[in-house]
Amino acid sequence: MDLTNLSQAKVFGGWHKQYQHHSAVLNCDMRFAVFLPLKATSSSPVPVLYWLSGLTCTDENFMQKAAAFHKAAELGIAIVVPDTSPRGEGVPDDPEGSYDFGLGAGFYLNATQEPWKKNYQMYSYVVDELPKLIEANFPITDKRAIAGHSMGGHGALTIGIRNPERYVSISAFSPICHPTTVPWGEKAFRHYLGEDKSTWQQYDAVELLKHASTKLPILVDQGDADGFLEEQLKPQTLVDVAQKQQVPLTLRMQPGYDHSYFFIQTFIGEHLEFHAARLLAED
Repeated sequence: MDLTNLSQAKVFGGWHKQYQHHSAVLNCDMRFAVFLPLKATSSSPVPVLYWLSGLTCTDENFMQKAAAFHKAAELGIAIVVPDTSPRGEGVPDDPEGSYDFGLGAGFYLNATQEPWKKNYQMYSYVVDELPKLIEANFPITDKRAIAGHSMGGHGALTIGIRNPERYVSISAFSPICHPTTVPWGEKAFRHYLGEDKSTWQQYDAVELLKHASTKLPILVDQGDADGFLEEQLKPQTLVDVAQKQQVPLTLRMQPGYDHSYFFIQTFIGEHLEFHAARLLAED
């Protein structure tokens, strides 16, 4: 499989590397970034956290702004960050060029509608194609955790809940918890999935938890000064169904914090430790 190293930089004894490859699932070239701690060697591969970013982001936002490398290096955990959507010539975008749909807004689902379905298959890319590529080419094991922010928090929750055998833990910052009921989700789902709202529920964490048997631990941090809190994110809807289904979910409302990477920087170390407790545990 073709894999082109675009850049690399040494950091905290490990390496941040950026790659490009052709995705058969997305029918375009894709970019991802990986942090490999010093402890990652061919004779001693390390577990991995997959991070999914939010609207308008690429693989670069988290790697450059989250300040996660020091703690990840200390713990001996790799981090993999894919792009948020397919890109390139021939990949359709929102005709109006808005930020919340099309390029940069893949919503981590498999589109079923034209013209989106040829390329917008981010669910399959994150769950299947990318991990196979990572595990075949890097000293990284198949012991995985998943996390994300905003749209990526939605992705981490839905992918983790739907695939409890593939991950050991889930966390999210400021996730879109109930996308079938908020403007961001309704717009994207209508275009990508069509008008039949019953097909939307497979990509809605609240709806999934109503029927899920997952016992994966879930940590959610949410700033109470987040401008999107009431209209788009609705974390209490997730808490309510998790309590009813006895899912081990912790929501931490953080006073004064907004939707930015300053918020993520503040608590990313605690999220990495949360995942490390499962990733580094003996099977």
